[in-house]
Amino acid sequence: MGNKEAAWSDFLAPKFWPIWLGIGLLRLVSMLPYRAGLALGRMIGRLLLKAMSKRRHIVEINIRTCFPELTREQQQQRVKEVFENNAIGLIETGWAYWKSREFFRARTEFRNFELLDRYLEEGNGVILMGWHFSCLDLAGLLFSLYGKPCSTLYRKHDYPLLEWFFTHGRERFSFPIERQKTRQMLRAMRNNHCIWYAPDQDLGRKGTVFVPFFGHPAATTLATTKMHQLNNSPLIKLDCWRKPDNSGYILECSEVEGFPSGSEEQDAVLINKAIEQGIRKAPSQYMWVHKRFKTAPPGEKNIYKAAKR
Repeated sequence: MGNKEAAWSDFLAPKFWPIWLGIGLLRLVSMLPYRAGLALGRMIGRLLLKAMSKRRHIVEINIRTCFPELTREQQQQRVKEVFENNAIGLIETGWAYWKSREFFRARTEFRNFELLDRYLEEGNGVILMGWHFSCLDLAGLLFSLYGKPCSTLYRKHDYPLLEWFFTHGRERFSFPIERQKTRQMLRAMRNNHCIWYAPDQDLGRKGTVFVPFFGHPAATTLATTKMHQLNNSPLIKLDCWRKPDNSGYILECSEVEGFPSGSEEQDAVLINKAIEQGIRKAPSQYMWVHKRFKTAPPGEKNIYKAAKR
């Protein structure tokens, strides 16, 4: 395809049909009423809990590592809730791409957004630090209800049809920027955009430092500090979670206390602490299906392999 922008018509070959089937099913499911969508998501999550043994193992290790204070029964209950919420997140992705914004306006509560307004008045843009909660894409749609331009950094998907699908869907409510395109990111900052960015995944050893995440050493990117230095753009944490009574969603802005500290490593400590505080607001809504600790510190074993029986 060269450098031309991909379109849906580039993916009509039979090898793409199974993915198109999945997209079509998601499109149908996105038409469900709110409560019915949540119920279907929970049901799918329970099925996946039984069917996806490898992912279940990852979630179990993550929960055991990060919440040692819970009893064995409480940990297993949280694992179940994680699968339910991540499956609900799939339904919410469909809503983000196809459902009316007005459907969510009365269901969205904005907290402490005067902080965002104050920083945007400075004209340097804002780094809007998120984390991988289950309603990830829906959070983008909800944020767009506030009316501030937002560019989202993302990792390019390895599979071209899925890359097209996710990018096209997110263009409805944001300006997607592949995270390696620094010039585009800087241009967005200088145009006083919010730059949504999630530094909570394990990207390996390059450009990272081991600092605590829920009390366990985790490879944490130093890119947040470098982004701030590009344009002196302030950092705001954006938490988003579904309300406990499932009546809607909360988006909350807050400071990352002490950032920037003058030290990249200390900044990473502050960032992980801030993300952890956000996750604790709704711990089962985090994407614990990812291997957050897959890169072990020198001399230590990989906890996902070491724990296998």
